[in-house]
Amino acid sequence: MRSNRPLLDTHPEFSVIEWPTFHEYRVENWRLARDGSGRIIRGAVTWTWLDLCLPLLISFLWPKVGVFLSSSCSIINRYATIFSFFDFTESVLVFPALGIQLETHCGHPSLGPLFVSRRFIHVSRLEDFVIHEGLRRWNVRYFLAVIKRSNNGSILFHVAFENILPYFPVLLEVYTGVQCSVFPLQPRDSREIP
Repeated sequence: MRSNRPLLDTHPEFSVIEWPTFHEYRVENWRLARDGSGRIIRGAVTWTWLDLCLPLLISFLWPKVGVFLSSSCSIINRYATIFSFFDFTESVLVFPALGIQLETHCGHPSLGPLFVSRRFIHVSRLEDFVIHEGLRRWNVRYFLAVIKRSNNGSILFHVAFENILPYFPVLLEVYTGVQCSVFPLQPRDSREIP
């Protein structure tokens, strides 16, 4: 096993672990501050509409439910505090002869992973592995997508690093590694026009 961080100066949260039979491209849920200070920013998590609407809902229900709501809010607050520090690690595992596996590890930093999600795409179902761009709120973000053909012939997209959404240089490293491993350059057919 050999582990390295190819973008150590700019993106140390990204690592490549090379095993004899497969490669793992891992992104952890922290990043360096963009101001050049070298500060570590943990937990690249954003607010959702539910986070904004929940206090409003509680304020409307407070006069009606009172004491019961305050005790239940304290319990919910306790659990939210514990589980708000989830440590995400997302990986793309490349097995050249078998396919691609997308993994997400979630858990509290002191408890280790509590939840692991794995999606395997067999090489016979794998159509392509692409860098794509999309809108996330008011932001244009790049993301990696695995294009898979299902049993009935329809096309499915699976997003790699869907919770962390790393920056473009990290995606480019993963894209290049996957393309070299899974889709090696085929010799050109003599009938093909250059």
